[in-house]
Amino acid sequence: MDAQNGMAPAVPALRDARRVVVKIGSALVVEEKTAAPRDAWLASVAADVAAMRARGTEVVLVSSGAIALARRALGLTRRRLRLEEKQAAAAVGQIRLAGAWQAALSAHQLSAAQLLLTLEDSEDRRRYLNARATIGTLLELGCVPVINENDTVATAEIRFGDNDRLAARVAEMIAADVLVLLSDIDGLYTADPRKDPGARHLPVVERITEEIMAMGGEPPPGYSSGGMRTKLIAARIATGAGCAMAIALGKSPHPLRAIEQGARCTWFLPAPEGRSARKRWIAGSLAPLGVLVVDAGAARALARGSSLLPAGVRGVEGQFHRGDPVSIRDLEGREVARGLSAYDADAARQIAGRRSAEIETILGWHGRDEIVHRDDLVLL
Repeated sequence: MDAQNGMAPAVPALRDARRVVVKIGSALVVEEKTAAPRDAWLASVAADVAAMRARGTEVVLVSSGAIALARRALGLTRRRLRLEEKQAAAAVGQIRLAGAWQAALSAHQLSAAQLLLTLEDSEDRRRYLNARATIGTLLELGCVPVINENDTVATAEIRFGDNDRLAARVAEMIAADVLVLLSDIDGLYTADPRKDPGARHLPVVERITEEIMAMGGEPPPGYSSGGMRTKLIAARIATGAGCAMAIALGKSPHPLRAIEQGARCTWFLPAPEGRSARKRWIAGSLAPLGVLVVDAGAARALARGSSLLPAGVRGVEGQFHRGDPVSIRDLEGREVARGLSAYDADAARQIAGRRSAEIETILGWHGRDEIVHRDDLVLL
């Protein structure tokens, strides 16, 4: 949590960041009563982005709002929409959303570039690298990438589900220095301040602990599909990748300038240990395809930096192939690590609990001695 004793931790400075990702929710982009873009507010954000670009900071926007912009025009005004209705609304609204951002940014001679991503784009290593290369090239060309989830094709099983986590994945993908989540609240509180008048604002969070995660609540009503808990999940992804994150109030004009000038927000400090791009990808994986349950001895060995050997595996859950991301959990169900499995699920079940020297006898062939090699593993 925030430091209360001794020297306070250094708070990141948005002005010093080389590369910034800014996530903007539907409620900020769209006027709820009219379902029209909040053009004046968008113009103020574009002005902030232009000022950041002028001093050499690269900016990526992750913007919701496509479905909200199209619901009324399509007569989809009831509270809950079917998946196919959301996809249809996204197809119509994404054009309007991109147009709104292009108009706002072009006033400052900035080119907007639209990218639509799905969960699979960040889970599949080749597509992950392709997306990273595209975003990097756009930034080199002076564009402002505007990213949204590809709701027109993503199904419930392959969605990020909210743009907080999408923004965190983009931030770790492009090695951003800072991720800013613009919200309807000025940061993290010890409890929901709308319900608990004694809730305390936390200006700095040094580590994402279980106590911090417990401060997340249910998603609020309205257009947004997120909530404080999804922001904390995003913080865990971003900070684990070495990226600082801020949750800040976004409703007023020039929200990024306000952060630079010291507006109240919550800063989440980046993890001090660096991670390679590959390990950031493994750690940020949002959809492990299986679970390896390990005994206490294996969990201790992992904590010391060892690989996961078959002898320490007590259970294998799910269906996955060699190279797929898996969650590694202890006997109490706590997730201790994530990694890429060296065996598919059926083979892993056969060799679980056995010595590495027995692998060839059991399977008829010999792969790696480890089910998950330490180079393919990240502790959580």
